[in-house]
Amino acid sequence: MGKTTGFLEYVRVTEPYRKVDDRLKDFDEIYTAHQPDRLTVQGSRCMDCGVPFCQSEEGCPIHNLIPEWNDLVYKEQWHEALIRLHKTNNFPEFTGRVCPAPCEGACVLGITDPAVTIKNIEMAIIDRGFDEGWVQAEPPAIRTAHKVAVVGSGPAGLAAAAQLNKAGHNVTVYERADRVGGLLMYGIPNMKLAKNEVVDRRVQLLKEEGISFLTGVQIDDGQDPDSESITKLHQEFDAVLLATGATAPRNLDIPGRELNGVHFAMEFLSTNTKSLLDSNHLDGEFISAKDKDVIVIGGGDTGTDCIGTSLRHGCKSLINLELFPQPPETRAANNPWPLFPRVYKVDYGHEEASQVQGIDPRIFSVDSINFEGDEQGNVKSLKTANVELKDGKFVRIAGTEKTWPADLVLLAMGFLGPEHDVSEPLNLEYDERSNYKTKQKSYQTNIETVFAAGDCRRGQSLVVRAISEGREAAKEIDLFLMGHTELP
Repeated sequence: MGKTTGFLEYVRVTEPYRKVDDRLKDFDEIYTAHQPDRLTVQGSRCMDCGVPFCQSEEGCPIHNLIPEWNDLVYKEQWHEALIRLHKTNNFPEFTGRVCPAPCEGACVLGITDPAVTIKNIEMAIIDRGFDEGWVQAEPPAIRTAHKVAVVGSGPAGLAAAAQLNKAGHNVTVYERADRVGGLLMYGIPNMKLAKNEVVDRRVQLLKEEGISFLTGVQIDDGQDPDSESITKLHQEFDAVLLATGATAPRNLDIPGRELNGVHFAMEFLSTNTKSLLDSNHLDGEFISAKDKDVIVIGGGDTGTDCIGTSLRHGCKSLINLELFPQPPETRAANNPWPLFPRVYKVDYGHEEASQVQGIDPRIFSVDSINFEGDEQGNVKSLKTANVELKDGKFVRIAGTEKTWPADLVLLAMGFLGPEHDVSEPLNLEYDERSNYKTKQKSYQTNIETVFAAGDCRRGQSLVVRAISEGREAAKEIDLFLMGHTELP
């Protein structure tokens, strides 16, 4: 390490977001310009610990070489840092923006002091790489005769496609939406991940490297004129990778669910982004929160994104209801280091709502009882009750019932698993959670030439885990096709 005492000399200083008043006026990214001088100091805080837990299974799922590129940033060797970063991560510009940074939760310095600002440094490395022109398309020198189809262009599908293309295979990616990116394009709002400037930039590089992308193509039984048969793909390609994500949302089955104005969060977020990209919202083809009393049910990143989007629309009021109790300020006894810290955090949306409304929008330990509607079938309110945990179950507390006004309700309660339009014609096997089942320690399904990776295989998880699964699945497919593999 260049500065072995950096962790003793300097405190943690994170890269700030844009001011709330400014960023609420648009859907531009919330991040401010990187400060290299500050980041080199933060890089020096890396401890050169004997066992870098930041890159362990509890830390970074793709095992980024974090201490190495922290040290290189401290030494101002940014290009070399980028080389190290790309060795393990195909898309650090994505993870540097949207990953919740389990690496920081596992940072050894974090045992006694605030962790190294790993996420900030990662984002700065890749952004500088693009700014300096260091990131260039690298088509493979040699092509094999093998053809691989990738169904789904989210993080798992893109990572697998990139790796398989590096191995020289001829890769075609199928995406049912009108733009490439899957979750990255329509599931994550523009203010967290810019589409034209960040997602499309990487997709263009992948195209230049030789990957073919087909959008607006639904893969299922092929009966619809706008769809393609998965059976046909299975016959025409040497291998097929299913990377369709976990897109079946968890519903809230209570009276009044059918009322107008009650939507799944992803419907709200995806139509907002599409309309933004198509027309800057001039077409009106999105679910607007303007002048509405908005209730977001469910915490997590998706709930936060619903909060941030609703505020930018100009909602009248906003609350965020969560069934679980408020997390503690510090790690609980059953959540020790290096596990991901389950503690109370204020994300960008909570900060924005707090400034606009004067109070954090989150209300914990609340269960929804029923929706109430008007004569036109529109939702007008939600009845709730407080809950407490008894014997591992949530029990409503008598006398705590409350009615909240609501013109728009967004259900952000996670996902149950993948849709099965792709898998059913192939008679794929499922696990106990309805995910695509693969062989133990493999990404191969019960059909020899069909593989699965990402959320459709493991269940809803992080973008960084999807990238990891895509890379690992690509290695398995390359081994299957060639009998050997040099992919990492």
